[in-house]
Formats: sequence, C-alpha cells, structure tokens
Amino acid sequence: MFRRHAVSTACVLTATALALAAVPAGAERQAKGAPAAPAAPSADMAAWAMSAARKPPPGMLEALERDLGLTPAQAQARLLNEARLTPVALQMARRLGPRFGGTWLRGTSAHTLVVATTSAADIPTILGAGAQAEIVPRSLVELTAIKQAVDNSLPPQPLVSSARFVDVKRNKVVVLSPKPEAAINVIESAGVDGAAVVVLPSTEVPQPLYDLVGGNAYYIGVTSRCSIGFPVLKGTQNGFVTAGHCGRTGNATTGFNRVTQGTFQGSVFPGSDYAWVLTNSNWTATPTVDNGQGGTVPVAGARIAIEGASVCRSGSTTDWHCGLIQQRDASITYPQGTVNGLTRTTVCAEPGDSGGSFISVDQAQGVTSGGSGDCSQGGTTYFQPIAPILTAYGLTLRTTAGNPPPPVTGTCTGFPNTYTGTLAAGRSVYQPRGLYYRLTVGGLQTACLDGADGTDFDLYLQKWNGSTWPVVATSDSAGPDERISYTGTPGYYRYRVVSAAGSGPYTLGFRVPGSVTAPAGRLSR
Repeated sequence: MFRRHAVSTACVLTATALALAAVPAGAERQAKGAPAAPAAPSADMAAWAMSAARKPPPGMLEALERDLGLTPAQAQARLLNEARLTPVALQMARRLGPRFGGTWLRGTSAHTLVVATTSAADIPTILGAGAQAEIVPRSLVELTAIKQAVDNSLPPQPLVSSARFVDVKRNKVVVLSPKPEAAINVIESAGVDGAAVVVLPSTEVPQPLYDLVGGNAYYIGVTSRCSIGFPVLKGTQNGFVTAGHCGRTGNATTGFNRVTQGTFQGSVFPGSDYAWVLTNSNWTATPTVDNGQGGTVPVAGARIAIEGASVCRSGSTTDWHCGLIQQRDASITYPQGTVNGLTRTTVCAEPGDSGGSFISVDQAQGVTSGGSGDCSQGGTTYFQPIAPILTAYGLTLRTTAGNPPPPVTGTCTGFPNTYTGTLAAGRSVYQPRGLYYRLTVGGLQTACLDGADGTDFDLYLQKWNGSTWPVVATSDSAGPDERISYTGTPGYYRYRVVSAAGSGPYTLGFRVPGSVTAPAGRLSR
C-alpha cells in the first residue's frame, strides 16, 4: 500500500565506513581502524590522481569556498578526494552489475565513498576498494524502471509533479509535487510499487533560464540571449553545444560582440534540452570555460561526476557558481513540457544562464537547462548531461588533448532499459534477453555499451523489415565502450552486442521515445 507521508529514514548500514587514504591535513580525519586504500591503483585511478595533483583551475577553489562554505583546506581536500574516489565508484558499478544500487560521496570534504548493493556478499569487495558498503532493497536498474513508470503515469497538465528523480541515498524514487495527494492518487492508480516511491510537497517550479537582456553571451535573433555550453567539433568544423530551449533548428546566432556567429543545426526541447550551433570561420573552438574572473578553466574530458561531488557552472548572467551534484536522470515538467535525463544540483542560476557550462574540475558535465531560485537566495538548477548531445549529433568535445579523443562518459547508468551479461571472444548476443522490443512512436533512440577493460566490444541496432534484421545503426570503435544515436520510425528493434576481441562482462543501456512494449516472442532471423 502506498504510504501517504514522506519517508526520509536512511537504510540500515551493514558495514563500517572507510575513509580515503592520503586525505590532506586539515580535512576530515580517517575513520579509526579503517584499512588503507588499495596499494595498486588502476591506470584510470592513476590518471585521476595525476589530474588532482595539478593546481585547480583558476577561481574554482574560491568559488567552492564561497558557495559551499568551505575553508581553503577543505576545498582543496574535496577536489583531491573527488578525483581519487570517482574511478573507484565507476569500478564498483562495473563489478556489481545488476546488484549495483548507486554511489555517493559523504562528508564536507567528500572523504568517504558509499557504494550501495542489493547483496551482502558484495561487502568484502566494496570494503577492499576502500569504500563504505550499504545494503539496499532495490538496485539502480530497478529504481530507474520504477521512475520511468512514474514518469509515464503523471500528466504534464495539470501540473501534478514538477520533478522526479532517483535518490540513491534514499533508495527510492522521489516525486516533488505542489499537490502531493493528487500525485499519490495518480501513482497508486498506475500500480507503481508505493514502497519504492516517496512524494514530497514542493513549491519548486523549474523554468527554462532564457532572458531578453544583453550581455557577454550569444544572441538568437534581436534580443533573446543564452550562454555557450562547450566548444565542439563536427569533423573539422567549429561549433558549440547549448540548451535546446534557446533556439530552433535554422535560427541564426550572433556572439557577445554582436558579430555574426552561426546557425542552430539541431535542437530538441522538450523531451530533452540540447542543441548545437555550427559557427562560421570567424570563431574558433577552444577547450576552455569562462571562470567569471577574467580567466578560463581548461576542459580535459567528460568524465561523469558522481552524486555528492562538487560542480561549477559558468553563465552569462551570474558568471561562476559552484555546488553539489544531488541526483541524476531527473525528469522535470516545465510549462513547455517534460524533459527527461537531467541532473539535479545545488548550484544557483538565473535567466540568461541557460545553455552554459557545468564542469567538475576539468571534466565537462553538461549544459544548464533550468531551475528555481536565484543567486541571491540560492536555488536548484538542472543540467542536461553532455554525452547525449555529443552522441545525438556526432560531435567531439574540444579538449586540452589537442586532437580531441572520443567523449568519455563513464558507465552506462541512468538508462531506463538496462541489461548485463558476459561475452566470450568472438561471440555475440541479442538484447533485450535474446528477443526484441516494439517501438510504438518514432523519434530518437540512444544506447550505451560499457564493456570490460581491454576488450573490443561493438554494438549494432537492427530493425525488423518483415523478413530479416538489417542493421540501421553501428558503433564499432576499437575499444570496449560504444554509443549509438538513431532517429527511426515505429517498429520492432533489437541490439546485437559483439565481441570483436577479448571476453568479459558488459552493460547495455538504451532509451527510446515513449515506452518499450515487451516482446511476445521471437521473430525469425
């Protein structure tokens, strides 16, 4: 039976907290008796440690101190701990697979990594990685499916819920609503597991953050203003990503100096909130973000920051502000419609900041979508993650690596449809579960394959044509991780995961417009 009150009690902890070794002096003390961190860090962890050893980007420490109320020592310790613990979190997501319940950072200086699992058998593995274990009743895959069911049950009008998201700390789906009783009734009628959902009263009404004033930004038409997200390349052509609600495909833009700049090549809003602008030869893409103090911070990649990590935002109205990542894969109902797959933060923002950069140290996170509140009183801001934008349009993030590498997006979490398995060298498998799914409406489909390190796994999307399964989209890079973005018509689809070299576990996540109809049987190959 659905509980008609908010539940905020945390799940019972089943393991002792372990603090990260090598926390700088002045930060939180290590837990008494906690074992040291693993002696032989992976190459991924070593790369992050090297990144942490560099001097933080200009203005970032000062912004963290101001916006999070930290001392200089705490701000430095937080960045170091985030850099050391993030790759551990990604490794745990891989190793726990379908039992994985999420990760988050704990403590003023982010000195503790918490890893949630549905099985007590995983505790030694988690402790051995130098993290804290927490047993939860539902996996992240299960919570994501429940959230999708909640999203499908709530109407955009009248406004019953302004936001929904998976809260891994609560191990529940949280529904923010100006009318809690109405939201509960709708969810109950949909048959959603009430024990996994908590409805909280909220006056939060997020709005897209565009404005009609001038400033050091880019303009759409005569007066509309938004903020540049991240510079990108389409082949050898320069451009940038931004929010979809800022402009429509074909809209012309001018720069902060009112010089002719470019044209929107693609734009999605609502549903998602992303777009990209192709610029002319007068503009050059650089791997930098404005820090609001007359300087810039470098963009080195797009590694996803986990819940509890610090993140900073750059925008043309309020410049540079920082906060914490709260939840991912949030669904927000704006007046114009619902947007899915956003990330919720404590960073403030105001009109005109839309489309601007969200960055964690030197790793691009996404572009500002909308929020509530302001930078005088504080507020909540949501950003559109950058990986789906790059995938949808075949873009490459401009980074300090020079000749930009493919975007690094971490593990395939947060997708409403997720499947795991193990492949032997030279073998292949069809998903979902050796069958297919039926797409009832046309639109954009995105998929993410996360294979074992050291393998070469490829991903193919196939569509039934009445007699065979031709391939309609392919991602076959020389590595374990693949991304597919395909805009198609209704019909029957399936994914084929292939091991071109090596063997090991994999995770496949995919998202489709509307809902997936479960397969009733097999179609002939």
